[in-house]
Amino acid sequence: MLYLKDKITLLDNIYDSIGRNLEKCFLCPRECGINRLRGEKGKCGIGKDLLIYSAFLHKGEEPPLSGKEGSGIIFFSGCNLRCVYCQNYPFSHLMKGKIVTSHKLAEIILILQDKGAHNINLVTATPFLPLIVESLLVAFKKGFDLPIVYNTSGYESISTLEMLKGVIDIYLTDLKYINPHTAYKFSSAYDYPYIAKRAIKEMYQQRKNASFYKNIMKEGIIIRHLLLPGYIEESKKILLWLKENIPSGYISIMVQYHPYYKAYLYPEINRRIHKEEYTAICEFIEEIGIEKGWIQEFLPDSHLAGVYISPQIPF
Repeated sequence: MLYLKDKITLLDNIYDSIGRNLEKCFLCPRECGINRLRGEKGKCGIGKDLLIYSAFLHKGEEPPLSGKEGSGIIFFSGCNLRCVYCQNYPFSHLMKGKIVTSHKLAEIILILQDKGAHNINLVTATPFLPLIVESLLVAFKKGFDLPIVYNTSGYESISTLEMLKGVIDIYLTDLKYINPHTAYKFSSAYDYPYIAKRAIKEMYQQRKNASFYKNIMKEGIIIRHLLLPGYIEESKKILLWLKENIPSGYISIMVQYHPYYKAYLYPEINRRIHKEEYTAICEFIEEIGIEKGWIQEFLPDSHLAGVYISPQIPF
């Protein structure tokens, strides 16, 4: 990790350029170009305010993020993808949440640090970056010194990621699809595979050399992939791409899919993963020799998804 003064310098350097996106927003690949200061909203549904649904010590993330005390997770409302099966739909689609100031967000970050968080985990943060940068500057100047986790769908602009170089310690990114037609059908983003693969390569270049202290990740990249029922062959292609292009990254296979939100409209994904599909992926991981990462245990009757997250913020 960079020294505190270096992080503050980096944030100061990008403060103005990233802040201009409030007047003409090009933060994500949607490139809406809207003036959020005038109340305009783009695909993500976000205007000029910081909107947070929940913040707490999360012990259900990957082991080197959660550790013993938990990851200091902050769930922001809104999202630039429109996943029909989204487990976080109450706040990603329905925009539930609480408006807070950038100074309040800085306070929340410091509270999570004081509670023993191993890191600060910013979930779907991209639309709020102008205000988050301001919050981080305040927090750093008041003693914040934890790794910053950028928890993203992978649908990110290279220009935005380049501005974040050195600021973000750990990239926790999805790679959802490799087929544009699947991406369009389920997330309204035909260009997702192209965008996400480029973005993940940039994240990897920034944080390919993982570092740990007492089994807690301090720097690195983790790529998540959520198994979708009926799309195991696409999952295999994704794993092959990761094996070939992100060789020292950590891969996290998620089996927690439930047919939430509007998934009932799509019969092929209106079910959980079958045991046979899970076994096929486990065998494929062994076959191609992926060694770094995790795969969730197959628990067909469990409810692991974000729809059960309580709207709690430490005030």
